[in-house]
Amino acid sequence: MAPASGGDDQDIPAPAVPEGRLGDWERAESTVETLFELSAASVRGHTLVYQDAPLRASVREATDGRLDQPWRFFFATRLTFRPPLPPGVGQTMVLPTVRSEAERSFLDDLRDRGFEDLDRGGHERIRIRSGPRARLRKVTGRFHLDAVDRDLPVEGWVGVWTDGDIHVAGGAYPATSLASLFDADDDRLATDPGTYRSELLDLIRSVG
Repeated sequence: MAPASGGDDQDIPAPAVPEGRLGDWERAESTVETLFELSAASVRGHTLVYQDAPLRASVREATDGRLDQPWRFFFATRLTFRPPLPPGVGQTMVLPTVRSEAERSFLDDLRDRGFEDLDRGGHERIRIRSGPRARLRKVTGRFHLDAVDRDLPVEGWVGVWTDGDIHVAGGAYPATSLASLFDADDDRLATDPGTYRSELLDLIRSVG
């Protein structure tokens, strides 16, 4: 759910992201926008998007500048309702709709980033460090690298939960070692997909 248009960043508080766990991740976007409409309210979100800047630099160096783009990203969104939900309508009542819209928006964002042949996989539940459980949806696909005429398998996750506010968080990463694509002696490119997955889920767990 990485939005494409901006707004007033004071409109909605930014989601609390795990700054101590981000390491070399670099903030790429901070946006506020109306994400979708319910019958009784607009759903607005403040989204922060981060990318792995050192990994991007490693690929750029390994390909002599032919490939320079984000290779994995992480985002977090805090949602609010304008006007507020009417009495008797709690967040848990609208959570299924929010989850469906979040998954649709995540797929749209991946397509905008050039991901192809996207498939929705199964669900996984994780415990957020603030207490609630989030249900995550897995997405798989591929990204065609024109510069080397190769397909890169990719994997993503998106999850939704409520802890007083509704949060959406997720991201995507290469589903294979980049070292195998670029034949480069760089430890960052040799990172396996399991490590990428663990790091992304750890970041999601830490959003508040």
